[in-house]
Amino acid sequence: MISYRTATAQDMEQVHGLIMELAVYEREPDAVIITPADLVQHGFVDGKFDCFVAEDSETNRLVGMALYYERYSTWKGPTLHLEDLYIQPNMRGRGIGDELFKRVAKVAAERNVGRMEWTVLEWNEPAIHFYNKHEASLDPEWHLGTLSREALQKYL
Repeated sequence: MISYRTATAQDMEQVHGLIMELAVYEREPDAVIITPADLVQHGFVDGKFDCFVAEDSETNRLVGMALYYERYSTWKGPTLHLEDLYIQPNMRGRGIGDELFKRVAKVAAERNVGRMEWTVLEWNEPAIHFYNKHEASLDPEWHLGTLSREALQKYL
């Protein structure tokens, strides 16, 4: 049986493991630089994110997570950004992703934000299908821009 709840600081070791699994799936296994201690600091001391988890009650192991945070849009006002929604491959197809997604969407609705947003890799067909099933608008016109930590050092 799967139970759903708000993550705790004690979950961050397992959440970090899920993040690492996601990085491997997204073909970026060496890109994750945060640690479980960073997640505790950022989420439970600094309040930078919130997270729902799905836990297998037989094993007491986390099998999925949805990590999100508030953003601000100059067009829409407050928004909610779903950073990662990840379900372990052997647990997919059981409605776990649907439940976690609905919980984040409910938070967004309760906060009356202008929109809920996320990014999805263009090659990730299962994720694209998942979001389309939830009547999402996947905009092909916008590109995600980033500056790495190293690139930002040039501005010091």
